[in-house]
Amino acid sequence: MTDFTDEEYQDMGSLNHSLTQAQLVRSLPNDKFTIAVELSLDISQIDAKQFGLKAKEELKPDVCLYPNSVVFSKPRDILKMSNMPLLSIEILSPTQSVEELLAKIQAYFALGIKSCWLVIPAFSSVIVYASGSLDNFKNFDKRDTEVVDEVLDIRVPLQKIFPSAV
Repeated sequence: MTDFTDEEYQDMGSLNHSLTQAQLVRSLPNDKFTIAVELSLDISQIDAKQFGLKAKEELKPDVCLYPNSVVFSKPRDILKMSNMPLLSIEILSPTQSVEELLAKIQAYFALGIKSCWLVIPAFSSVIVYASGSLDNFKNFDKRDTEVVDEVLDIRVPLQKIFPSAV
């Protein structure tokens, strides 16, 4: 089982993590999607323990994409989204393990999220998972010119995510 709590999900940033998150937000197609960062997703409909997660109420992807129909909630804000995003992106930070993020990706698929990305800044790498399975993935790195998410028809130049590494 993974030993981290809901509070620890909120404090996993680093310089490279933060810069990568900002680059992703700038690079993703905001004409087709609403982009959100650190948004709390309501996971009460699943048992997160089956994935080795201690989180009981929420998970917070580093970046997520919704259809453009998701807009500001006025006059009251939404604290936990029950409506799941189309895409969830996790960025590996120095305080996390790949296993922790793979467990979160499994939970995201169980919640109905269509596509998940695992971004590894140290290797200038993006792994795109699709079809609800950790077995169905494509790895994009310095040898590639762009990241391609076929499920959501997204193409992002790798240089826009990792400008100094490519």
